[in-house]
Amino acid sequence: MSALRDALQELPDAVFADLLESDDAYLLVLDLPGVTPDTVEVRVEKGRLVIEARRDKQLPPEFRYVREDRSLFLDAEIPLPPDATGAGADSEIDRGVLTIRLPKRDAAPERTIPVTSADDTEA
Repeated sequence: MSALRDALQELPDAVFADLLESDDAYLLVLDLPGVTPDTVEVRVEKGRLVIEARRDKQLPPEFRYVREDRSLFLDAEIPLPPDATGAGADSEIDRGVLTIRLPKRDAAPERTIPVTSADDTEA
């Protein structure tokens, strides 16, 4: 798990992340304000967790940027711990907080992890 913990430290300064562990899973929590289920993709490839996120920013037509510090994109590849797997993984985004649950197992097959909105699960 130390490789995963170290990789989280290499995320951009604007991205805050928490890593939690239980006996049967890892839980990764990322703050991604402005990101929606339509603008984020999470997948497991070659033993790595790949997160691609885009923040939609709408600029009022009468304004122009004097300074722009809020990043539009996050492209991160984070190594999975040897006992984590993408099989059975799930993720959810709620008000800009992306939560990814990775079960523990022996092998990590490649797959895309669906991202749902917290609003979809409350209906």
